[in-house]
Amino acid sequence: MSLHVKAVNIRKNILKIAHSSKGPHSGTALSCVDILAVLYFKILKIASFSDANRDIFIMSKGHGAMALYATFFEKGYLEEKAFLSYYQNGGALPAHLDKETCEAIEVSSGSLGHGLPQALGFAYAKKLKNLSSHVYVLMGDGETQEGSVWEAAMLAPKMGLDNLTILIDRNNLQGYGRPSDLVSFESLDAKFQSFNWDVHRVNGHDLEALEMALKAPQNKPKAIICDTIKGKGVSFMEDEMKWHYFIVIDAFLEQGVRELEASL
Repeated sequence: MSLHVKAVNIRKNILKIAHSSKGPHSGTALSCVDILAVLYFKILKIASFSDANRDIFIMSKGHGAMALYATFFEKGYLEEKAFLSYYQNGGALPAHLDKETCEAIEVSSGSLGHGLPQALGFAYAKKLKNLSSHVYVLMGDGETQEGSVWEAAMLAPKMGLDNLTILIDRNNLQGYGRPSDLVSFESLDAKFQSFNWDVHRVNGHDLEALEMALKAPQNKPKAIICDTIKGKGVSFMEDEMKWHYFIVIDAFLEQGVRELEASL
């Protein structure tokens, strides 16, 4: 099965649990699917979740949990019963990530700005233990407004963390508008370069470009800024802030799935 087909399956399953749960954040989840597909099917080295030398992935934008759950389901880390219980009374999976609910979830997340500082700890521990594995973090662009992000960004090169990579889901939409209008956060490229990071900027929906950037050699922390579209793959959701909150009713599910299947 091609990576594109896997990404389409992940998007269809996001719509499915968004519909059954009547929960928000479907647009948020759809924007980062291609990033997760490349990570979990091309990059991450995880023999088992008890292996100390496994790669670590941290989903810092915890409100995008549906994307990670749907990726886990496609990967085989979640059984169907648990997956379909998302955001249900008595269900296994909450709306924001809880590490106690699935062994594949490395840290609980939801409150933004915590993933990168936590990743520094994971990456430094691997250095101290002479482990060869890597730490990856997915962040939102609105999240870069958090001061904790930049404190960690300044410290990572000093710690010599060439085993750390962050990916920023730069869809330019957050809960109250466009980050570029609310806070002057660009140019992210120049900011991370000035903090002595290895920086790449890619189309966050180009599977090949994502894989190339992730596999590019690095001798310091790496930041990959992924230009994405909120709601990617479903025409009426794309680049619409309301899909930070709107729920997927029957008609939206049917049209969304139809469009995604047509993309194959």
